[in-house]
Amino acid sequence: MGAMKTTLELPDDLLRRAKQTAARRKVTLRRVFTDALESELDRDSRKDERWKKHFGSMKQYKRETGRIDRVIAEEFERVDEEAWK
Repeated sequence: MGAMKTTLELPDDLLRRAKQTAARRKVTLRRVFTDALESELDRDSRKDERWKKHFGSMKQYKRETGRIDRVIAEEFERVDEEAWK
């Protein structure tokens, strides 16, 4: 697995709580942030699929549903750098 360095500005209280959590768990701060981000992204991903509970997975449209899911995933991968400045 590759890794990319980045810089984030975090509220002082959040960083302090993260450091306390890392110390309590005896893990690195990087591990705390990675776990937290993965958890949030997984939770968000599950939210995106809530419609399937109500409308079913449309098995008869499995191929088309897969294509649509791939297009949606690709679009969410794009980042508008101007929006982040």
